[in-house]
Order: sequence, then C-alpha cells, then structure tokens
Amino acid sequence: MAGHIITILGGKGGVGKSLFASNLAFAYTLEMRQKVLLLDFDQKSAGDQNIIIGMKSKKSVKDLASFNAAIDPKTIMNFIGVHKTGLSYVGMPTETIEAGQVDAEGMGKALKAIPNIFQVTIIDAGNELTPLALKALEYSTLIFLVVTPDLLAVNQTKRLYTDLTTLLFPKDMIQIVMNGYVSGHPVTPDVVGRTIGKPVFAAVPKDDQTCAAALTKSLPIMTVAQNSSYAKGITDTVRNLAQKNVLATLEKLTKPQGTSAAGGGAEEVKDGKAINQWLMLKARIHRSLIEEMDFKKSDDNDPKAKIILKEQTKKMVVELLSKEDTKTVLKTREDMNKIVKEILDEALGLGPLEDLLADKTISEIMVVGPDKIFFEKSGKVKKSDVIFTSDRQVLNVIERIVAPIGRRIDEKTPYVDARLPDGSRVHAIIPPCALDGCTITIRKFPENRLTYKDLIKFGSMTEEMADFLRISVEAHRNIVVSGGTGSGKTTLINMLGGFIPANERIITVEDSAELDFPQDHVVRLETRPPSLEGDGAIDIRTLVKQTLRMRPERIVVGECRGGETLDMLQAMNTGHDGSMTTVHSNSPRDCIGRLETLVQYAGTGISPKAIKEMVASAVHLIVQQSRLEDGSRRILNITEVGGLQGEIITLQDIFIFKQEGMNKQGKIVGKFQSTGFIPKFVETLEKKGYKIPRGIFTNKAS
Repeated sequence: MAGHIITILGGKGGVGKSLFASNLAFAYTLEMRQKVLLLDFDQKSAGDQNIIIGMKSKKSVKDLASFNAAIDPKTIMNFIGVHKTGLSYVGMPTETIEAGQVDAEGMGKALKAIPNIFQVTIIDAGNELTPLALKALEYSTLIFLVVTPDLLAVNQTKRLYTDLTTLLFPKDMIQIVMNGYVSGHPVTPDVVGRTIGKPVFAAVPKDDQTCAAALTKSLPIMTVAQNSSYAKGITDTVRNLAQKNVLATLEKLTKPQGTSAAGGGAEEVKDGKAINQWLMLKARIHRSLIEEMDFKKSDDNDPKAKIILKEQTKKMVVELLSKEDTKTVLKTREDMNKIVKEILDEALGLGPLEDLLADKTISEIMVVGPDKIFFEKSGKVKKSDVIFTSDRQVLNVIERIVAPIGRRIDEKTPYVDARLPDGSRVHAIIPPCALDGCTITIRKFPENRLTYKDLIKFGSMTEEMADFLRISVEAHRNIVVSGGTGSGKTTLINMLGGFIPANERIITVEDSAELDFPQDHVVRLETRPPSLEGDGAIDIRTLVKQTLRMRPERIVVGECRGGETLDMLQAMNTGHDGSMTTVHSNSPRDCIGRLETLVQYAGTGISPKAIKEMVASAVHLIVQQSRLEDGSRRILNITEVGGLQGEIITLQDIFIFKQEGMNKQGKIVGKFQSTGFIPKFVETLEKKGYKIPRGIFTNKAS
C-alpha cells in the first residue's frame, strides 16, 4: 500500500511552520513507528531545517530532482541522511542561488516514487506557492496551513487558503494548524476558523522556552522534550490523524494536476483572433526590420545618434507596414500609431515595458514569459494588457539591459542582477531554470530621494520615530533593517543613511547598486559575476572584507543573506559602530534567529553560544519594516537588542505599530505607539552632553 505525503505551508513567515514540519515528522517516526521521510522545499529559508534537526542529508533536494534514474529503496539511500531515531531526511541546498535552481518537474518524478518507499513523507514547503511548492501539493494527500494567533498571520493564511481552493485543491484536503495557542488569548481557534472559513484541525500550545532551548541545541523537540506542551500538541495532531483515518479518507479525493500559480497559459491570454493577428503582424514587421537595419552599430551613449536612429527606424516601420494588408488589424489612425510605437519600443527599447517604466506611480514590474506582465501600483499587483511578441523578444530585452554594464546571461549562467540607467534594480532568469519562459523583475526607485518627511507623510512612521532613528544613527548604533520582500527595506536604509554626518567616510557593499546616500564621501562597491570562463567572480563576503582595509567609518551592506553576515558582525564588533544592513525576516525575534543562521553559512564552526554572543554585542537596534495587506508599508517595531541572558538574546520594543482593523475602503487602521521604554544608550549620550528630548519616549499613540 502506497504511503502519504503531507505538505506544510505557512501563510507568512515567523509562524513556526518549519519547526512544526520537522517535529511532525519525528512524531510519526516515534509515536506511530512508521518509516518517515522529511523533505525541505523551503527555498527562501534554505538550510534552516539542517539547524532545526541538527543534521544534513548526503545530497540535497536539488540533486534528487535532477536524478535521472529510477528512485527506489536502494537509490534513495544515496540522498538521505538518517537520524538516530530512524527518520530519513533530504535538505535544501544552503546557498540561495542553488536553492532557487531546484527543478520542480524533476522533483515531481521523485515524489511519484517516494510514497512507494516511505509510509509518510512530510514536506516543509515554505510560505509561497512556488513551482516547487505546487509540485509538492500536486502529490500530497493532506495540506497543513500553519497560522499563529496574530491577525496579520490569520488574514494572510486566509488569502493562501483562497488561492489553494481557486487552484481546485479540495477544501477537505486543506487543514488549519494553530501554532502558539494560548488559553485566554482573544484570537481563539474559533476566531481563526471563522476568519479563514475553515475550522482549526489542531492547536499546538505556545511553548517558547522549549522551542528556543531545542533550537539552540539543534535538537528536535520530540526527541528531547517529549513531555513539553509543544510536543504533546504535535503528538495529539498525529494521533488525531490516525484515529480519524484522515489520510486514507483524503486519498480518494480528486486533486488538480499540473497546477500553475499564475492560472491559464498562453492560449488563454492570446485568445481572440484580433490579438493573434496583431501579434503576427508585429512579429513579421520586426523580423523584416532586423533584416533591413543594423542595430548593433548604434551608439547608445550618444543622444543625437539615438534620436536619428529612432527617426530612421520609424520611417522603415511605416514603409514595411505599407507593404502589408493591414485592413483587418489596423482600422484607425490610433491603431497605426500604437503598432508603430510598440515595434519601435521592441526594436530600440524595452518593448512593452517602456510605458510601465515611464509611469511614475508603478513601483515594480514582473514579467513571466512573453504573455504575462504584472506590475505593482499603489501597493496592489495588477496584470498588464500588453504582452511581448515572443520569448525571444523577452530575451532580447534582458540582453539589452545587461550588456551596457558588462554582464551576461546564457544557459551556463541563466540568471543575472543588473540595473537600468535610472538606477532601477533588475533581476532576470531564463530557461531552463525559468520553466514558463524568460522572467524579469524590475524594482523601480523614485526620481527624487525619499526623506524621513516623505515616510512620515506616507504613514510609514511618526515624527518621534524619525527623531529617535536620527539620534540612533548619529550615536553610531549598529542597525539591522528587517523585513520581507518588497517591504521597503532599501527605501528605509536609504533614509537612515541620510542621517549619517557629512564628514564621515561611508562604504556601501551591494549585489546590485541601489543605495543612494546624499553625502559626498561615499565609496560604492558592487559584486561581480564570473567571466565567460567561469572565474573572476567577486561576492559580497569578499567585498565586506575589503572594506575593513579602506578606513571606513560606516559600513552599509545592502543585504546580508549568507556567510558575509559573520564578517559584517565582526566589523560591527571591532570599532565600526554605526554600520547598517538589511535582513529578510518577519519580526525582530525572527531577525535574531536569521542572523544566527546566516553566520553558520560562513562554515567556520563557531558554537551556537558564541554566535549568540556575537549577535547580541554587535547589533544595537532592529527596525522591522513590513508591507501590509492593503499595500501600505510601515515600520512595525523599533527594537533595542538588550544583550544575552542565559541562552536568550533579550529584545525590548521602543516603538510599535498596533493594528486595529480595516476600514470600509480596505485600508488598515492602526496606531504607532511608544512603549515608554528608554534605551540604555540614551542615558550614556546624555552624560556626554547630548540633549535628547525625553518626550519622544512618552507612551502616547499617534
């Protein structure tokens, strides 16, 4: 009899999804005495499961996905690590780039075979419906959505539940687990169930002490604290599944096959004869244009030459169109002007992206193959009506972006980070890694540098919070800006950089240059990809080490996401106070854990206790930035790192944002509050003669 696959998803980060997944796997191993496999599919938190369970697998899920031979009980042994309890495990690659390269289709072949080897397979699938996560769901018997008693988490889980049902996954297949349950908390399991539209299947009690102790030692809770309330909650979940025969019942449900997070394919987008004729006409004219004109000899750096080329090209396009039978496609003068513009944009510019880039209200552009272009406007993601002519044309646009800055993209290196002349950040990835065609993500930046006054006007913070951040920067506090993707971390760190005194030497280190400080004495460093021969790459960690020899007074690293975190913390600890960086995490506590995890990527074998001591002494403040459901971006916490007490790094909120609900327009209603806590460094500064208005710390809401 074939086994079952249970996939664990989180509506947002920080809900304890990975911890729940690993301990559920151990509970099945220990409680039910079954043959269990744990798979880590969380590409954003690559390698976290290694730390949670205290072991590594022989090979990664990337290797498993690319394995071409048959998966059977013998061949699977080449990939798995076996825990002393008997649990089998295959982890995610610890490098972010490698984690993003896992072949979802290849993994589908493995998932088809795995239930014939293991009675239960638990998959930690992350917090997003990535192609890899969707492939896991396609082969799953049961989906667990993990949520905490937090309104933001509940609302985002509701959205994930809706997405899954929209993708035709049966409602019975999706079950809710409430993690961090506290008796008497206003957000009860009933409240969660009513909000999401699905009753809570299991509630796992809040047990921070046990969880923190187990994580510190990299030991599964089910193996070291079986009598803890957390372990009992996990055990009850497994027993409930077994007693109600849930998996056997769900196995009979019909699940969607070949699911795509984006919905329909190219035929759906292109349906309609008129659209096809328009695209075919554009493609013919474009091909003829390339044959008639040599665009490679054009000088992109000469404005006059560009104007002349555009006029020559326009004349040629009109001439080529006059030779076509266009009556059924071009019915008005507006149609003629539109197709000429679209062809010119594709031949000389960035095709259908030109108008989106020109729109100052658009903050992000996302291309998924030739037929799907999305953009973010006023915090909401919308789908554009315009599309590319072909996947080749998308690739042409990518090459046009990367060529001026000396970067390349091909099958050997199918991804690239670049920037546009206006400073906008570009990431592109092409097949075979991008399964649905060439993919482009463009993060636009405002023409004018945003100041703290702008962020106050937008409602991202209060004047008191801005005053405190200015004092903290001037007082050489080491600051980590924490937040999720698109939460506004870069904008915030740019604003903080503006507070640095003009007489100080600042060195910035980034993958793709985005930071734009107003000071004159700024040294900007940027990583370099490998050459055509595959060598000569310069990564962030190398550049951070170089900064220490450049007499820096401030070091600002655009983002810490690997071993460079160790070097950054060491710099903060050795006389470079006032340094700043950003980290992908969803709360100040999560940020601390993320920093500890990233330090381990350096591979130096530092003990967990030593890492905690380093983080506690290096980081002074954490500023938690978040993009809320209504698209607004706000600072949720400004938190002081108090130091190490025993095994726990203490945190104290200074300012918080308290969400109260949503108004009729769908906008989040809430207040910024000072907690009344006065940071330790304020008193030190006052003794040195600084005059700091204590009024900014009064406990008032705004």
